[in-house]
Amino acid sequence: MAPAKKNDLAEMAKTLTAMCVRNTEIEDIHAGRYPVTRTGDYSDVRVIDADGNEFSWADASHISDEEMKMLMKGVVNRLYAFLMQCDDPAFDRFIYYHAQFTRGWDDPVVHPSLDCEKAASLFI
Repeated sequence: MAPAKKNDLAEMAKTLTAMCVRNTEIEDIHAGRYPVTRTGDYSDVRVIDADGNEFSWADASHISDEEMKMLMKGVVNRLYAFLMQCDDPAFDRFIYYHAQFTRGWDDPVVHPSLDCEKAASLFI
Protein backbone atom coordinates (compact mmCIF):
# COMPACT_ATOMS: atom_id res chain seq x y z
CA MET A 1 0.00 0.00 0.00
CA ALA A 2 1.27 3.46 -0.87
CA PRO A 3 2.55 5.50 2.11
CA ALA A 4 0.09 8.34 1.41
CA LYS A 5 -2.84 5.91 1.46
CA LYS A 6 -1.55 4.36 4.72
CA ASN A 7 -1.31 7.83 6.26
CA ASP A 8 -4.86 8.72 5.14
CA LEU A 9 -6.18 5.49 6.66
CA ALA A 10 -4.26 6.11 9.89
CA GLU A 11 -5.77 9.59 10.17
CA MET A 12 -9.24 8.24 9.43
CA ALA A 13 -8.85 5.51 12.07
CA LYS A 14 -7.91 8.11 14.67
CA THR A 15 -10.79 10.39 13.65
CA LEU A 16 -13.28 7.50 13.77
CA THR A 17 -12.00 6.64 17.23
CA ALA A 18 -12.44 10.22 18.43
CA MET A 19 -15.92 10.46 16.93
CA CYS A 20 -17.25 7.02 17.73
CA VAL A 21 -15.41 5.85 20.86
CA ARG A 22 -13.49 8.57 22.70
CA ASN A 23 -16.15 11.29 22.83
CA THR A 24 -18.97 8.97 23.87
CA GLU A 25 -20.50 7.43 26.97
CA ILE A 26 -17.00 6.29 27.93
CA GLU A 27 -16.42 9.84 29.17
CA ASP A 28 -19.03 9.26 31.90
CA ILE A 29 -17.44 5.93 32.82
CA HIS A 30 -13.97 7.50 32.86
CA ALA A 31 -15.06 10.47 35.00
CA GLY A 32 -14.59 10.44 38.74
CA ARG A 33 -11.87 9.71 41.24
CA TYR A 34 -9.16 7.17 40.70
CA PRO A 35 -7.36 5.39 43.55
CA VAL A 36 -3.85 6.34 44.62
CA THR A 37 -1.15 3.71 44.21
CA ARG A 38 2.34 3.85 45.63
CA THR A 39 3.58 0.75 43.78
CA GLY A 40 2.52 1.98 40.35
CA ASP A 41 0.76 -1.28 39.49
CA TYR A 42 -2.21 -0.92 41.91
CA SER A 43 -1.23 -4.09 43.79
CA ASP A 44 -1.39 -1.95 46.96
CA VAL A 45 -5.01 -0.85 46.31
CA ARG A 46 -7.85 -2.78 47.94
CA VAL A 47 -11.59 -2.53 47.33
CA ILE A 48 -14.22 -3.07 50.03
CA ASP A 49 -17.77 -3.57 48.76
CA ALA A 50 -21.04 -2.86 50.58
CA ASP A 51 -21.09 -6.40 52.03
CA GLY A 52 -17.61 -5.95 53.51
CA ASN A 53 -15.89 -8.18 50.95
CA GLU A 54 -12.32 -7.05 50.34
CA PHE A 55 -10.42 -7.76 47.12
CA SER A 56 -7.62 -6.36 45.03
CA TRP A 57 -8.10 -3.54 42.55
CA ALA A 58 -6.99 -5.93 39.79
CA ASP A 59 -9.84 -8.31 40.70
CA ALA A 60 -12.47 -5.56 40.64
CA SER A 61 -14.61 -5.06 37.56
CA HIS A 62 -14.13 -1.51 36.39
CA ILE A 63 -17.23 -1.35 34.22
CA SER A 64 -20.68 -2.78 34.90
CA ASP A 65 -22.67 -4.83 32.39
CA GLU A 66 -25.13 -1.93 32.10
CA GLU A 67 -22.30 0.53 31.40
CA MET A 68 -20.78 -1.84 28.82
CA LYS A 69 -24.11 -2.21 27.05
CA MET A 70 -24.60 1.58 27.05
CA LEU A 71 -21.07 2.09 25.69
CA MET A 72 -21.43 -0.52 22.93
CA LYS A 73 -24.81 0.85 21.83
CA GLY A 74 -23.36 4.35 21.68
CA VAL A 75 -20.34 3.20 19.65
CA VAL A 76 -22.51 1.18 17.23
CA ASN A 77 -24.89 4.11 16.76
CA ARG A 78 -22.01 6.52 16.11
CA LEU A 79 -20.30 4.14 13.67
CA TYR A 80 -23.63 3.69 11.90
CA ALA A 81 -24.13 7.45 11.68
CA PHE A 82 -20.60 7.83 10.31
CA LEU A 83 -21.05 5.13 7.68
CA MET A 84 -24.47 6.46 6.67
CA GLN A 85 -23.24 10.04 6.29
CA CYS A 86 -19.54 9.86 5.37
CA ASP A 87 -20.25 10.56 1.69
CA ASP A 88 -22.33 13.66 2.51
CA PRO A 89 -20.23 16.83 2.08
CA ALA A 90 -22.12 18.38 5.02
CA PHE A 91 -20.67 15.66 7.26
CA ASP A 92 -17.12 16.88 6.56
CA ARG A 93 -17.40 19.52 9.30
CA PHE A 94 -18.00 16.76 11.88
CA ILE A 95 -14.98 14.85 10.60
CA TYR A 96 -12.77 17.96 10.66
CA TYR A 97 -13.95 18.91 14.16
CA HIS A 98 -13.07 15.51 15.65
CA ALA A 99 -9.84 15.13 13.66
CA GLN A 100 -8.33 18.12 15.44
CA PHE A 101 -8.32 16.23 18.76
CA THR A 102 -6.18 13.40 17.36
CA ARG A 103 -3.16 15.40 16.23
CA GLY A 104 -0.99 14.30 19.16
CA TRP A 105 -2.11 10.67 19.11
CA ASP A 106 0.23 7.81 18.20
CA ASP A 107 -0.14 6.37 14.72
CA PRO A 108 -2.13 3.13 14.67
CA VAL A 109 -0.80 -0.34 13.91
CA VAL A 110 -2.72 -3.37 12.68
CA HIS A 111 -4.01 -5.26 15.71
CA PRO A 112 -2.83 -8.89 15.60
CA SER A 113 -6.36 -10.26 15.97
CA LEU A 114 -7.41 -8.41 12.81
CA ASP A 115 -4.28 -8.98 10.72
CA CYS A 116 -5.66 -11.00 7.79
CA GLU A 117 -2.19 -11.97 6.58
CA LYS A 118 -1.21 -13.50 9.92
CA ALA A 119 -4.62 -14.78 10.97
CA ALA A 120 -5.77 -16.14 7.58
CA SER A 121 -5.24 -19.73 8.71
CA LEU A 122 -7.91 -19.24 11.39
CA PHE A 123 -10.62 -18.99 8.74
CA ILE A 124 -9.63 -21.83 6.41
